[in-house]
Amino acid sequence: MKRVSLHCGDISSNEYASIGIGSLIIFIAMIITAGVTASVIFQTMDSMQQQALRTSQETIKDISTGLKISHISGYIHNSSITKLVFFVETIAGSDAVDLAETTVQLSDSETVSILHYDNTTFSSSVTNGLFGSVNSSNLSNIDFSVLVIRDIDSSCTSSNPVINKNDLVAILVNTTSCFSGISNSISVSGRIMPEQGISATIGFTTPSSFTTTIIDLR
Repeated sequence: MKRVSLHCGDISSNEYASIGIGSLIIFIAMIITAGVTASVIFQTMDSMQQQALRTSQETIKDISTGLKISHISGYIHNSSITKLVFFVETIAGSDAVDLAETTVQLSDSETVSILHYDNTTFSSSVTNGLFGSVNSSNLSNIDFSVLVIRDIDSSCTSSNPVINKNDLVAILVNTTSCFSGISNSISVSGRIMPEQGISATIGFTTPSSFTTTIIDLR
């Protein structure tokens, strides 16, 4: 009976040892799994945080960057507006705006023209007058020209037409190319759209008669 008892006792001890080792292995596996899971969670949280930061920065730029139109003038020839000039500057607190990446959308209520910057007609000054500094006949129905009126930091050049705080430029459009001219009592609308940020809205109606060569439209 003693031999049986001792033998049974040895089996019981081995079983306890096996259970203890198995529990230890499971515990270690649980720790490793928890560590891997925590690492994945932290990486995911970091990625989400970076994405949220980028999104917030883009959102801030969207609402704080933009253009505005301070004045619109037109040039009259043969009882029709053949050229339009938009005086453009950045809104208050705006980041710099690259006019090479800016699009002008213009409509005379019948035709819509989409215009892009033409660096070959850029003018760094208006020494020959607002409508005489650039040969507008070189502008097609898909181009606009930039004339620099005020550029304190010399940031606006033909190859890099960037405007920022206190800069003022004139965007020139050949309306003869776009619409065969704009006649009396025509509603004109559109937008000047930077690559990112707030667009400048275009909206005016031409007068019922033209009495001068250059007219103020807004």
